[in-house]
Amino acid sequence: MTPFHKRDFGPHFLWGTATAAYQIEGAVREDGRGVSIWDTFTHTPGKIKTAENGDVACDFYHRYPEDIAYIRQMNMRVHRFSLAWPRILPEGRGRVNPKGLDFYHRVIDRTLELGLEPWVTLYHWDLPQALEDKGGWTNREIVAWFGEYVEVCSRAFGDRVKHWMVLNEPTVFTVLGYLQGRHAPGRRGLAHFLPAVHHAALAQAEGGRILRANVAGAQIGTTFSASYVESAGPTWLSRMAAMAYDAVANRLFLEPALGLGYPWRRAPFLHLLRRYLRPGDLERLAFDFDFVGLQTYFRSLVRFDPFTLGTWAQEIPHAERGSQELTEMGWEVWPENIYLLLKQFAAYPPYPDGTPRVRRIIITENGAAFPDVVEDGQVHDAKRLKYIQDHLAQVLRAQREGVPVEGYLVWSLLDNFEWAEGYRPRFGLVYVDYPSQRRILKDSGRWFQEFLAED
Repeated sequence: MTPFHKRDFGPHFLWGTATAAYQIEGAVREDGRGVSIWDTFTHTPGKIKTAENGDVACDFYHRYPEDIAYIRQMNMRVHRFSLAWPRILPEGRGRVNPKGLDFYHRVIDRTLELGLEPWVTLYHWDLPQALEDKGGWTNREIVAWFGEYVEVCSRAFGDRVKHWMVLNEPTVFTVLGYLQGRHAPGRRGLAHFLPAVHHAALAQAEGGRILRANVAGAQIGTTFSASYVESAGPTWLSRMAAMAYDAVANRLFLEPALGLGYPWRRAPFLHLLRRYLRPGDLERLAFDFDFVGLQTYFRSLVRFDPFTLGTWAQEIPHAERGSQELTEMGWEVWPENIYLLLKQFAAYPPYPDGTPRVRRIIITENGAAFPDVVEDGQVHDAKRLKYIQDHLAQVLRAQREGVPVEGYLVWSLLDNFEWAEGYRPRFGLVYVDYPSQRRILKDSGRWFQEFLAED
C-alpha cells in the first residue's frame, strides 16, 4: 500500500508528464521541417549504440490526439512538451514554416480540449543544423538567433500557453555535445565547451526576457539537470573534487540566472569563461524565473582524480557502488538524491530585498528505464512503479520541511528514442511497440490513474 495520498501534496500540486520533440515526433522530412543536429548525428555511423535514429520515433506527429489523451486518462493536469526549432524555423532564423506552427497549434488545441495545461519547452536539444554549420552554441550570434526563435514562438502561442521553459538541461547539451562529443553535434574540448556554456547561459536569460515582454500572465522557468554530489573519500582533495564537480553539474547555469554569477570559486577552471565575457554580460546572465525546473535521476559519487582537468573529479561508476539495484541505463537507484537536491536548490540566500531567489521548484523530469515485457496485452512494470513511489516519498519529505516544491512531471509519457542509447531503454508510462506503433498503458500509468482520482 502506498504510504502517502494525493491530498498529502496539497490541492495545488501539479502532476504531469514530459516529452521532447525529437524523441517522439518522427516526421523529420514532412511539412517543411528543417534538418537538426540530431538528424545529422544519428545518421553518422558509430554515434548511436543501436544504430537507430528518430526519423519515425513514436510517430507523435500523426498520433498526438491519442497520445495526449493518455495524460487525461491518468488524471494528470500538465502536458509538458517541446517545440522543434527546425520545424518552426527550418534554417534556424528568417523564414517561418507555417505548417510547423500549425502542428503545434493543433497539439495545444488538443491539450486544452482535454482540460490539460500546456507547458512548453523552447529548446530540448534539436538545434537546426544550419545554425550548427555557423558555429552553433559556440557562436555568440546564437543569442540573437535564439531570441528570434523565442519571439516567433511566444507571439504564435502565448495567447494560450502560459507556462514556458526556456532551455532543457543546458549542462547536459553543453557537456555531452560540446565537451565530450557523446551527443550531437559531437564536438570535443574546452575550446568548444566554454563558449557554448556562456552563450547558452546568455540565451537562457534572454529567452526569459522575451517571454516576459510578449506573454501576458506568463509563468516562466527553465530546467536544470542535477545529481546530488557526494565525496567518496574523507580527504581534503576528495572534498575539493566533489565541490568542483557539484559546481559544474548543479550550479553552472542555475547560479548565473539567480544573479550569483558563475561558480568559479568552487571550480577555478571556470575562470576561463572570462575570455568570452563582454561588458554587461554578468548582468545579462540574470533573470528572475518564476519557477526552477529540477530534473534528476541519480546521485554522483566522486573521488579525486589528478588526471581529470578542471574538476579533478571522477565519478565512480554506478555498478561499482554496491547498490542493490541499477536501472536499464545502468544508473544507481538512490531515492534520497531527489530530497537532498530539493534541499540544496531551496537553500540559496534571498535577494537583497528579501525576495526568495528560488520561489517555486517543479520536478520537471524524474523517472526510470527498466526492461518491459508485454504479457497478455499488459505491462507489469513493478520496478518503475516502486522507483516513482520511493521518489515521491522523498519529494513529500522535502515539502514537509518547507521546500517550495509544487509539482512532479514524470519522464516520460511514452517510451521513446533515448538519444545515444537508441530505443532500448524504456522510460514511458505508456509502452510503445515501435514496429506497429501500438500503445499500452503500463501498470505505473494505471497507478497514477487511481492515485490521482482520489478526492
